[in-house]
Amino acid sequence: MTEPVGTVAIVLHTHLPWVAHAGAWPVGEEWLHQAFTGSWRRVLGLLERLAGEGRRDLLTLGVTPVLAAMLDDPYCLGEVHTWAGNWQLRAEDLAGRREPHLRELASTEFRAATECLADLEARWLTGGLSTVLRPLVDAGVLELLGGPATHPFLPLLAEPVARAQLAVGLDDARLRLGRTPAGIWAPECGYAPGLERLYAAAGVDRFLVDGPALHGDTAAARPLGDSGVLCFGRDLEVTYRVWSPRSGYPGAPEYRDFHTFDHPSGFRPARVTGRRVPPAAKRPWDPALAAAAVRRDAADFVDVVRRRLRALQHRHGRPGLVVACYDTELFGHWWYEGPAWLEAVLRALPAHGVRVGTLRGAVESGHLGPPVDLAASSWGSGKDWRVWDNPAVADLAAAAAAVQRRLGSVLGARSGRARDPALDQLVREAFLVTSSDWAFMVTKGSAASYARRRAAEHTARFTRLADLVESGDAGAAQRYATDLRAVDGLFGHLDARTV
Repeated sequence: MTEPVGTVAIVLHTHLPWVAHAGAWPVGEEWLHQAFTGSWRRVLGLLERLAGEGRRDLLTLGVTPVLAAMLDDPYCLGEVHTWAGNWQLRAEDLAGRREPHLRELASTEFRAATECLADLEARWLTGGLSTVLRPLVDAGVLELLGGPATHPFLPLLAEPVARAQLAVGLDDARLRLGRTPAGIWAPECGYAPGLERLYAAAGVDRFLVDGPALHGDTAAARPLGDSGVLCFGRDLEVTYRVWSPRSGYPGAPEYRDFHTFDHPSGFRPARVTGRRVPPAAKRPWDPALAAAAVRRDAADFVDVVRRRLRALQHRHGRPGLVVACYDTELFGHWWYEGPAWLEAVLRALPAHGVRVGTLRGAVESGHLGPPVDLAASSWGSGKDWRVWDNPAVADLAAAAAAVQRRLGSVLGARSGRARDPALDQLVREAFLVTSSDWAFMVTKGSAASYARRRAAEHTARFTRLADLVESGDAGAAQRYATDLRAVDGLFGHLDARTV
């Protein structure tokens, strides 16, 4: 067999934006249900099909601990099941419409809803995400990445809180899947010099940064100084072929349009048609045309990867590495045909001389470069911290910093203590205050008032509970903590004594 021209590692990050009603998990929200039915379940399904053919080391998958908790929660899954039943009913209603393309769409949606309901009832409702994901991890089909508990922007956290966030997140993965991830996808690929020491202390030996942090030199994993921790850089030249800020495969005319709705049914009946075509003028979605576009764009991606790897091999004199990183939700939620494209790519790359692997497999294959020192970075706008650290969110940053300082004071005054559920809940509230999503939503103008409300409510809950703890009224503190725990229920294994 010809020596592969190099390795491509596809890395997916599964994360739920905080689109919830105040103070509770987002278990009743449309976004969660659409992402589960349209993306997460379909991506795991294609991995199971490939695993059934004996394929291994297919991709690297990160799952935000908050989302893992939700998708193991019976109430949350019950709500998804109800939504899927309504999905089936909406498809039946759509079948009664006069337009031929809507009746055809109704058949497609009804079949998909029926399949989803059967899958939910056969295994998800009885075991949750952990029982579906664990066999894929155990068999080596995918590599699991961990992360901090509530998706904070780690560079802006006080070190004790960052350490605790990471410990709780890694513990959560171990409890659900039987192993502690050796790698992480840090939220927003946020990095500050010195974070590698925190990773090494937690047992993390590899993590992701965006390509510009390495000045585009992403053809191998790079040790951070003498820490022993490796960083992998996202290859933007390849990644943006799929998901560019300005262009990319999902915007092709043949694909199902994400933004155009048939409002009576809630379904998306149109194809993209053209970037400047108004919704009313868009052509009906045609699955056959979309399937042909999938084949075309999968072939193009394979060609792009091969050309990139040949260029890297010519430059460095040895096989190179391409790391292509995406939010999992791209595949199926935003880009309906994305799972079909991903499966086609995973099948085609090896047939064209490209090794498909994980970050772990890349290390084992020797894709290692010389040590490097990194500057502060992220994968956000400007590739720096401006999304999470700017005048528009200065008040959120100040509130989060004050919460972290007070948390340290409250816990420090109770060193050597027995485990206290009120203190556990205090830490949960502090963790929720520091979610990176609040600043992101405000900076980007996406549900900014909602984000501010959520951040303020968690801050208020933290403050009231801290006041009760410091007042010495243990009974009142316990009662309030119990009330809060009934609302969020996150991370029952969290122990404030470790913070």
